[in-house]
Amino acid sequence: MAAQREWFEKDYYKVLGVVPTASDKEITRAYRKLAKEHHPDANPGSEDRFKEISAAYDVLGDPDKRKEYDEVRTHGPIGGGFGAPGGGTFRMEDMGDLSDLFGGLFGGGRTRTQRGPQRGADMEAQLHLSFQDAVHGVTTSVNVPQEVRCSNCRGSGAAPGTSTHTCPRCGGTGSLNDNQGLFSLSTVCPDCVGRGTLFDTPCPVCRGTGSEQKVRSVKVRIPAGVENGQRIRVKGRGAPGQGMAPPGDLYVVVQVAPHPVFGRSGRNLTITVPVTFPEAALGATITVPTLDGKVTLKVPAGTQAGRVLRVRGRGVPGGSGRNGGKPGDLMVKLDVLVPTTLSDEQRAAVESLAAVTDAAPRMAVEQ
Repeated sequence: MAAQREWFEKDYYKVLGVVPTASDKEITRAYRKLAKEHHPDANPGSEDRFKEISAAYDVLGDPDKRKEYDEVRTHGPIGGGFGAPGGGTFRMEDMGDLSDLFGGLFGGGRTRTQRGPQRGADMEAQLHLSFQDAVHGVTTSVNVPQEVRCSNCRGSGAAPGTSTHTCPRCGGTGSLNDNQGLFSLSTVCPDCVGRGTLFDTPCPVCRGTGSEQKVRSVKVRIPAGVENGQRIRVKGRGAPGQGMAPPGDLYVVVQVAPHPVFGRSGRNLTITVPVTFPEAALGATITVPTLDGKVTLKVPAGTQAGRVLRVRGRGVPGGSGRNGGKPGDLMVKLDVLVPTTLSDEQRAAVESLAAVTDAAPRMAVEQ
């Protein structure tokens, strides 16, 4: 895995608002919070901030990438795998390898090492799911925009039927070298923008860039119980690699819509159900909705407002992780209703109850 230039410039821990010693769970928790706050759908105009957060989590959320990033940030290029052979100190006889290194980094030097095939970049896509699909899982498709070679000019950047000629400034190399003794600093040619060729008439489709954006559909299986903000990895469906190198991965960020009745806490579903005073005082059997139909639930006599009853196994289906496939529960919170208006018969009944009710609980509070 090659260290990226941005790793030297960006403090990804600072981007996510965590300390370098943060655990994997703390990093994931921080990412989900920030991604929710700065998602373009919820906060228009925050696209750049959202991309910065996603780029930081792409590195820190991967144990291997995070380890290499930490080494690069701590020791510089040497810590990132650019040290002397065997990890020892530099010796004069190692200078040949050192010049190869800087020649590769800056575009020149005594011997320039050609880069081999490069793995494709990882990509990210957003997927909006209903509450029901997130709970039960679903196989669906996401549309992923990707730059491909322009179909009109076949990547040349010139309009079909027009001619191109070698860039006189760089001689067709696409770069300019500033020789400084042992080292050579290479910059992109400003005239041809690295292409090495110039054209009189740019392609009308790609406007001279040589590439155009296409949208491809990628099938993704969302497991049951996925949570809002969770990232699903689809291996090998990112950007294509160079040469024979493998493609990158696609990370699908799930956005789950709220449910009008149910809430969620981990694998447990939550619901608030109203009961009348007689039902709470005398006990009753009530019907409670679930995501898969209705169940009956016994309310014990003397139930207090706010009491939570558990319906086992009627929450989010279990997965194959640490819970061993065990599903969550439905947590039913009982809300005792107090009528706002009473009929004459009801008022008489309540007054009769009040006459025989012990006021000691309130007297204890008043004391």
